[in-house]
Amino acid sequence: MTSKIGLVGLGLVGTAMADSLLGRQFDVVGFDISSERCAQLEKLGGRSVSSPAEVASQVEYVVLSLPDTNAVKQVIEGPGRLLEAKPLPTHIIDTTTGDPEETMALARRLAERGILFLDSTISGSSRQVRDREAVFMVGGDKTAFEACTDIFSALAEKVFYVGPSGNGSKAKLAGNLILGLNRLALAEGLVFAENLGLDLEAFLELLKATPAYSAIMDTKGEKMLDGDFTPQARIRQHHKDVALILKYAEKGGQELPLSSVHLDVLEKAITAGDGDMDNSAVIKEIQRRKKPSSG
Repeated sequence: MTSKIGLVGLGLVGTAMADSLLGRQFDVVGFDISSERCAQLEKLGGRSVSSPAEVASQVEYVVLSLPDTNAVKQVIEGPGRLLEAKPLPTHIIDTTTGDPEETMALARRLAERGILFLDSTISGSSRQVRDREAVFMVGGDKTAFEACTDIFSALAEKVFYVGPSGNGSKAKLAGNLILGLNRLALAEGLVFAENLGLDLEAFLELLKATPAYSAIMDTKGEKMLDGDFTPQARIRQHHKDVALILKYAEKGGQELPLSSVHLDVLEKAITAGDGDMDNSAVIKEIQRRKKPSSG
């Protein structure tokens, strides 16, 4: 069993993963560009170091939790990079929702250096990650996946191997398309119900008993009603995902009318200053679109 794990990226999800790993007797060596996040890792019982290369030189397995593919490439191939580590790690587990084609190209480049790369995307918020309720979708070499079983088991109860490199990213984008629209539909439905004069708490409970139910009602419904937009997953990050979804739909010659509207909602939410709020704050943008009463 692997007992020492490297972790680069200590944001909401990265810190939640560190907490889970430390709670299951893994030693965690981490790095983040934010000194406050590094200090938080130390408080949890992990150890922070000064660069991605320093992380990688101490472990065989490195987990990445970064904003996008460009950040992943910078951490692996840029200054202070993982590839400067001596010795090099044997496995990289990338939990970033990345660009599938760039992810596959990176996996090929790393394979030439003897490093096995798994695109291991996550469906779930940082709270769900901390509670091991998130779902991991892993693409890459099957043998490499099996070698990381103890790590994935520590992070989640539900882990799916979805095929070759890039498939983890593809599965996450397709899943996020549906998840994001469910969240947007809930926000729109709650604002509509309020305009009709319904009691929203009672209406939300009713919804959960109808065919309209989706799990997003459990994770985001109360946050929308309470106006609690403390981030578990940020609007800005989901905007990046929806932009990638539309990019690959266009490549495949597919129109995604609902996702196009979704992107517009997210863009306007960011313009309004909501980008770093929890993604349940999309309800604020729906509320802003209410026309003034003509009476």
